[in-house]
Amino acid sequence: MEGSGAHRSGQDLALRDRIRALERAARPLDPGSTRRKRLRSAVIASSESFLRRIESTKAYQDTDDKGIGLLDHPIQKHGIPIETAIDLLEHDVVRPGGAPASGGYLAYIPGGGLYHAAMGDFLAAVTNKYAGLFFTGPGPVRMENLLVRWVADLVGYPASASGHIASGGSIANLVAITTARDAHGLRGADFPAAVVYLTTQAHHSIDKALHIAGLGEVQVRRIAVDAHYRMRPDALARAIASDRSQGLRPWLIIASAGTTDTGAVDPLDAIATIAERERCWFHVDAAYGGFFLLTDHGREVLVGIERSDSAVLDPHKSLFLPYGAGVLVVREAASLLASQCYTGSYMQDALREPAEISPADVSPELTKHFRALRMWLPLILVGTEPFRAALDEKLLLARYFYREVERLGFEVGPSPELSVVTYRWVPPGADLERANRINEAIIEGVRRDGRVFLSSTMIDGRFTLRLVSLHFRTHLRVIDLALRVLREQASAAGEL
Repeated sequence: MEGSGAHRSGQDLALRDRIRALERAARPLDPGSTRRKRLRSAVIASSESFLRRIESTKAYQDTDDKGIGLLDHPIQKHGIPIETAIDLLEHDVVRPGGAPASGGYLAYIPGGGLYHAAMGDFLAAVTNKYAGLFFTGPGPVRMENLLVRWVADLVGYPASASGHIASGGSIANLVAITTARDAHGLRGADFPAAVVYLTTQAHHSIDKALHIAGLGEVQVRRIAVDAHYRMRPDALARAIASDRSQGLRPWLIIASAGTTDTGAVDPLDAIATIAERERCWFHVDAAYGGFFLLTDHGREVLVGIERSDSAVLDPHKSLFLPYGAGVLVVREAASLLASQCYTGSYMQDALREPAEISPADVSPELTKHFRALRMWLPLILVGTEPFRAALDEKLLLARYFYREVERLGFEVGPSPELSVVTYRWVPPGADLERANRINEAIIEGVRRDGRVFLSSTMIDGRFTLRLVSLHFRTHLRVIDLALRVLREQASAAGEL
């Protein structure tokens, strides 16, 4: 027995020595204050250099290498110096392609990248607070619920509303659709008879969400739009009546508050009246346009959103946050909880707090990043007034561009309801094919030039150019530059 005990003691010592050796080997994961200062200094220096150059940085950098140098440094057993890593980041990640932090990024609906939000992300990552359950993270959960309540109030929802901050509008739309499915008690056998109503201008994330939610068999009706690409309520009412007469089950109406192609806002109030009468779930995809509710114009254009059953608003669009934040609000928290709340036995210690809904109970996410901090910090530091002013500026910039690009001779689309403008160059006598080729050449020339970044879309077979005025760094001088670049490119195409 004594020998056995001595043997066990030797094993114990060897085990302890091995553990200590592994602790030393893993120590780089937890750098001390001197190492942290060196890392932080290099990162801050890079970020400050980036921001000092942001006014002159190309909105699109067309490079041959497209960041291929990043692959010259694969992940290996031993690391590289922070200086080398920063060089790789700057040259092969930040430099090529679009620059969404630039005010000249007028292409897709941009994510702004507020500096205050970046500080919030840094603190969220360092503290690593879990934001899914109130039991383990009461502060982060209270913060998220506070922001959700603020958004619900902005939309005009009652005290019974709830929601969460998702990674973006796509996931938020998915949760809204699954909540609508469950609130109406749809089961697999019901899907072929259930009908969804939207327009051709609805974001493609809606079709993707229907597929992911297992609703690929539902009937999808593309409702006719007016000359401004807004859903026609009369066409919606007729489609629903026709479907009911055929024994189908009208279920979900999806309206857009700021379409991606044209920035159109569907007539939400009229649609809400139809949805109430027909007992359909009414969802508003306001991912782009929702936070224009901070402005007088936005509240006027989006009237009726308060009558919806659910809505999506993306802070990384019209609240200028970095990419990765989409807010879903649902009029009745009970519907959201019934659809999304699940638990496991290992979570039995996570006692529910009746006064605070946990985000994990109203979303698919259990691993929940503390993304509320990126939204809370800018709002609490500067207040809502600068956001309102910036959004009003973007609305006026879109109207200004619309007027000036028409003066250059471009054919313009509908007058902008929000901050998206569509336009195209159509030389006299040019047929559709030739006009499309010319506009494609113009947008390609703009991209190669790089001073501003514009995009295009296809509308009714017409290759159409788009400008989105939404970045907080986009100001009058940027719009004037965009007009100058367009004039140059149209002239280079031999058509001005």
